[in-house]
Amino acid sequence: MRKNPMRTAVVAAAVAAVAATGLTTGAGAADAARLPNGSKTSTGIDGQKVTIKRTGERANPMPSVANNGAGRAAAVSGTYKATLNKGKGHMQVGYLVGCQVNISGLTLGLSGAISLSAASLSGALTVPLNPGEVAVVSSDEMMIKKGKATLMVDGFHIDVQQCGGYAAARSFVKVMAAEGMSTEDGGLSGDSGFIQSTLYGKPFSLN
Repeated sequence: MRKNPMRTAVVAAAVAAVAATGLTTGAGAADAARLPNGSKTSTGIDGQKVTIKRTGERANPMPSVANNGAGRAAAVSGTYKATLNKGKGHMQVGYLVGCQVNISGLTLGLSGAISLSAASLSGALTVPLNPGEVAVVSSDEMMIKKGKATLMVDGFHIDVQQCGGYAAARSFVKVMAAEGMSTEDGGLSGDSGFIQSTLYGKPFSLN
């Protein structure tokens, strides 16, 4: 399987405020260092089958570069693979990042999102988050043209500022596929029904 190193591309993020009531949690709810592998297979209405696998994921909490007492940070790594039985697809790897929020039950599609963007030329991203807020951070993405794709994340640095308390994150791998799928001119088209599948990782703590 061909491996593609993480490209230095524009990193998009969305921040959504969520109700903190009943969601605040302690640092013990998230794991650190080595995280469990995972896999998921989904089948679309026209027979498209998507298999997503996550291996070698690690999250190492570290001091924030701001060193101001209010920042929380971690360096994350992992290998993420997608396989299609037919057609083409698009694969995105990213992270849900929360400040003083239990992100275990949160998924993509948060309402009230605010768009943010930052250049990831150094493999790092600083996200300003207040207590009760969650960010959806995209670290890399690629088209799946020959049935298989692999994205490797190596030491991607997530630095949360303004939090002032417990912060956590979890990875996600989102794949959308269809026969004859195309994203030309910024649109999305295909010759069959679309299938979308997302694999979520285990939450981990930011220092």
